[in-house]
Amino acid sequence: MEKLLLFFNFIFVFLNASAQYSDSTSYHLVLSSTGSINRTDDQRAYLLNNGLNFGMKKETFVLNSTTSWLYGKQNNNLSNNDFSSTLNFNLFKGPEHFYYWGLINYNTSYSLKLKNQLLAGGGIAYSFLDEPNSYINLSNGILFDQSSLVVGKRYNTLRNSLRLQFHFAVKEIITLDGSHFLQNSFSRGGDYIIRSSTTIGLKLRKWISLTTALNYNRLNITERENLNFTYGLSLDKYF
Repeated sequence: MEKLLLFFNFIFVFLNASAQYSDSTSYHLVLSSTGSINRTDDQRAYLLNNGLNFGMKKETFVLNSTTSWLYGKQNNNLSNNDFSSTLNFNLFKGPEHFYYWGLINYNTSYSLKLKNQLLAGGGIAYSFLDEPNSYINLSNGILFDQSSLVVGKRYNTLRNSLRLQFHFAVKEIITLDGSHFLQNSFSRGGDYIIRSSTTIGLKLRKWISLTTALNYNRLNITERENLNFTYGLSLDKYF
């Protein structure tokens, strides 16, 4: 925990001390920290959601790294300890508005009763709208899933991965971002994963925003789901 806090503090100092914003963007760094607290006479609950995103963009290639950690307690009982880390790339070498993608993703989730999960694969994507301040993108592909559940069960399966992603910015002040996945197993009926994330940001300065995030996840094989609404700050820097 102390190492994580020191790392976040380092990123915060870096964002304040880094060079002036550049229009010819090659790298993108986003640090977000959101949460919620609820306290009554006999109930206490809190939820913290921390995320770190790093992106590198070349002419025909984009690489992104995303890490998030969701932690929460209710009446001193652990409710969430969910970690996810993803490395993905996009290759823009196909027909116009199409591109190829690949990813590797690691997950562990106390709330979904998921001990370990490794997803890896690739596919193709199409951008219905692709403007500087707005885009809508639909992608599909195949992922290999190697998972271990808290109950001790281990399994491998191939999944179809369908994703809808969008981004809208209004006068560079208000932003709306969404990423929604449906990942069905080819061989296991009723085995599907839903991941949905929607974020609204209000820019206070070029590098800092007030953000609210709504996240929903379901792992049907464990019959577990979570729905989290958090709010806080996001630090965003291009360099």
